[in-house]
Amino acid sequence: MARIGSFLIILYLTYALTLCICDDDESMYYGGNKGNLFPGFYRSSCPRAEEIVRSVVAKAVARETRMAASLMRLHFHDCFVQGCDGSLLLDTSGSIVTEKNSNPNSRSARGFEVVDEIKAALENECPNTVSCADALTLAARDSSILTGGPSWMVPLGRRDSRSASLSGSNNNIPAPNNTFNTIVSRFNNQGLDLTDVVALSGSHTIGFSRCTSFRQRLYNQFGNGSPDSTLEQSYAANLRQRCPRSGGDQNLSELDINSAGRFDNSYFKNLIEKMGLLNSDEVLFSSNEQSRELVKKYAEDQEEFFEQFAESMIKMGNISPLTGSSGEIRKNCRKINNS
Repeated sequence: MARIGSFLIILYLTYALTLCICDDDESMYYGGNKGNLFPGFYRSSCPRAEEIVRSVVAKAVARETRMAASLMRLHFHDCFVQGCDGSLLLDTSGSIVTEKNSNPNSRSARGFEVVDEIKAALENECPNTVSCADALTLAARDSSILTGGPSWMVPLGRRDSRSASLSGSNNNIPAPNNTFNTIVSRFNNQGLDLTDVVALSGSHTIGFSRCTSFRQRLYNQFGNGSPDSTLEQSYAANLRQRCPRSGGDQNLSELDINSAGRFDNSYFKNLIEKMGLLNSDEVLFSSNEQSRELVKKYAEDQEEFFEQFAESMIKMGNISPLTGSSGEIRKNCRKINNS
């Protein structure tokens, strides 16, 4: 574990140097402007903002590699509800009902304390300047880098919502057992296409999932008491040891059996071998010819995957941002100002 922590710190320092060299080149993996978002938004008002976020995330990931996947997931679940506005970070208070208790987030969304730490550091450096939504977007990018994944310039300038949507969280976020068509439809509703679906699903090359998210595949995928035929048998047998027919709902299994702590293209190779953990993973290979070809392409060419992942993350991060005078800059990511 100490070696892993040291490696992550070295990787972080290498990335920090790279960013210093590339910071003025806003074309690197930058998908263009969306509203008033652009990478240099805080260059004058809070020039150390990205450095501060990187530092906190690097320490968190060094303590627990899994945290990188958790922060990416928070960003994804935030953007699919009301856009990338930090609504997921709000606790229940007054008229606000938190999204943290929705089906996709309850007992699984984590990393909020890291976001709190990031925000506290930013407020200490630049009070009332950097939004929680931007802090979370940067943390997701840095989580990719710190586990060996791609880097990209993050368009910034999002503001924070003054509301949350529990129903939106329950209805907009794809579920592990959704059909291929439902998954694509939910991405399409956010302005994301099939290429984005496959590339962004590649984030499952890091992290873990709970037994309750894949138990159905092991025992009763189609309601007839039979396991999922698209799940490799020896892999399924191994999973059953950690995920019994009843109980053990919170038991964890790696989303990528080969490299759960390293961001690479192993996830796509697993899908070809019928070793995707979630139904929502394996259907990308088993249910559609176009997505199957994308899986094969990314399995063969990690650089191609990295480039598309970066582009798709920028695209997702641009979903319905609050800018200008809309929303607010929260002082505490868990509650709206003056509440």
